[in-house]
Amino acid sequence: MTLREGLGRIGAQEDLNFLLTNRLPRRLATQVMGKVSRIEQPLVRDASIGLWRLFCDVDLSDAKETRFRSLHDAFIRELRPGARRIDPDPSVLVSPSDAILGANGIVSAGQVLQVKGSAYRLADLVQDEALARSHEGCAYATLRLTAGMYHRFHAPADLRVDSVRHLWGDTWNVNPIALKRVEALFCRNERAVIRVSLTDGAAMTLVPVAAILVAGLKLGFLPEGHALRETGGRTLPCGAALAKGAEMGWFEHGSTIVVLAPPGYTLVPGLAEGARLRMGEQLLLSPGASR
Repeated sequence: MTLREGLGRIGAQEDLNFLLTNRLPRRLATQVMGKVSRIEQPLVRDASIGLWRLFCDVDLSDAKETRFRSLHDAFIRELRPGARRIDPDPSVLVSPSDAILGANGIVSAGQVLQVKGSAYRLADLVQDEALARSHEGCAYATLRLTAGMYHRFHAPADLRVDSVRHLWGDTWNVNPIALKRVEALFCRNERAVIRVSLTDGAAMTLVPVAAILVAGLKLGFLPEGHALRETGGRTLPCGAALAKGAEMGWFEHGSTIVVLAPPGYTLVPGLAEGARLRMGEQLLLSPGASR
C-alpha cells in the first residue's frame, strides 16, 4: 500500500467515524442509549458491558465493585481505595480525572485552541465575558475522557467551590475527528461552569463538557447536582470545601474537562498533547514551584 493510499484509507475511516457518531440523530441516540444502559436484566447487562469492553479500552481492575447492576453502573463506577495516588505537593494542581491531554496553552485575545489551527472564544464556552477576561494570559488544558476511562472527576487542589452554572447544549461526540470538523464544539455541548477558589485565594475554573450517548453530568457536592438540567442556567452559589483529590462529580459517558488555571500557573514541563494522565498526577505548577 502506498503512502497516498494509506492516508486515503485513514481519511475514509475518520469520515465514517464522524458520520456514525455525529450525523445520526444525536439527541435521540443519547436518549435511547441512556435507557438501554440502565437495564439491569442480566442478559442485557452482560451483553451491553461485553460490547462496551470489546470496542473500548476498558480497565475495571481498579473499580471498587467487581459486579455491576447495568452498563450505566459500570460507566460511573467508583475507584477502590488507594487506586490513585494524589500528588501531595501544595504547589501542584493535579489532573482532576483520568484523561488524554488535548489542546493546551495560554488564553490569548480571549481565545483558546480546540485543536491546532482552530480556536474558539472562551466567553462562548463559559457564557460570561467578565469571567473570560479574568483568565486572559492564564494557562489552560483540555482533558479528554474516552468512553472506557474512569468517568469521575476530582478536586485538583484543596479548594472552595464558589458557584456552578449549568449550560444546556447539544450532544456532539468530542473525539479528535469531531474536534477537527465542528467549529467551537465545546461551546455547543451541554456543560457546567464551576468556579473555585484555592486556599491562597487564587481563582480557577473547571468546565466539564458532556458528549453523545449517555451524556449528562452530575455534581455530588451540590444539592442540585443530580438535577442540573432543572436549574434553568441559573448561577448557583455553593461554598463547599473539598480536599485535594475529593470527588466532585461524574460524567455519564466519556467527555472533556477544560481546566482554566489561576494566573501564573504553568503546565508541568514535559507534558504534551496526547499524554495520558491519571487522576491525581501533576498537571499545573504554581508560580513559586520548583521546576
